[in-house]
Amino acid sequence: MNLFVSFMRTVVPIVAGLLLTLLVHIGVTFDSSSVAGVVTAVLTGAYYTVFRLLEALAAKIHNRPLATVAGILLGWATPPDYPGPATAGTA
Repeated sequence: MNLFVSFMRTVVPIVAGLLLTLLVHIGVTFDSSSVAGVVTAVLTGAYYTVFRLLEALAAKIHNRPLATVAGILLGWATPPDYPGPATAGTA
């Protein structure tokens, strides 16, 4: 389950970056595919950063609805939960 959550939280921002790039592309002509690639990467990074920071802020101020919305916009309502390292007493 954690692998799926991690996957969704990676893919949804990529798709969002692509969609944002397509919206920008409607009004702007790009002469180079590498410029379009850079714009896609920047928009994807910005999208992820904004909603991840919003999710972290919501957790800090204990605003569960805001954290849920930010998480959904990242692809999954909650961050993935990775188990900690096993202690010496557990096998």
